[in-house]
Amino acid sequence: MSPRSAKVNRELRAQSRERILDAALAVFAEKGYHNATISEITARAGVSRGLLTYYFPDKQQLVHELLSRYLDRVAQLTNVVGTPDERLGAIIDGVLLAVHKSQPLQRMVLSLMTHPSTHPVFVQVERQKHDRLAAIEDTLRELFAARGAADPALEEVMLRSVLEGVIFKASVYADGYPLERMRRRLHQMYDLPAPDRALIDEDPPPVGRLRAQTGFFQEDK
Repeated sequence: MSPRSAKVNRELRAQSRERILDAALAVFAEKGYHNATISEITARAGVSRGLLTYYFPDKQQLVHELLSRYLDRVAQLTNVVGTPDERLGAIIDGVLLAVHKSQPLQRMVLSLMTHPSTHPVFVQVERQKHDRLAAIEDTLRELFAARGAADPALEEVMLRSVLEGVIFKASVYADGYPLERMRRRLHQMYDLPAPDRALIDEDPPPVGRLRAQTGFFQEDK
């Protein structure tokens, strides 16, 4: 049997690395960063401990990569075209749809951003992504300037604050959070045309009282 080509070896290594990252995300989301163990991650990924530590020497390196990818995904959501109103509506919809489809990722990121032991890792990643994040901010400020805002920078901060608040609430309250209704309220708040179709829920239930369910966050010991 002939030896594998360099290309095949690269592809296999990339596949192993992706399995490790997927497994780490799942375990971090289920158990929290501190309760998750390397053994659980390797078992979930189906790889040896040696292979995992070859790519990621410790859990913080895994966190670093996952956060870096998360920020890259956020940046991609602003790459939309159209009129200022169409772009703003698409950004709002893109963020809320991402929240709906990837709640484990959102919960993990929130936990890593706010926990004292992992917040410095988030700060480090954010600094490394400075140019990409500044481009997001500039895009949003230019968008608000085109819409006639008196203070585009303030509007950019406000939009991000509102969306991050929605992300937090939706991550905590999961299916109990009225994400589709919130989407329509955000369109209304920014004087955008009412959406002509549902994005998340064709028949959203009435807004009830938000109560957290067990099983979403595991308390760190």
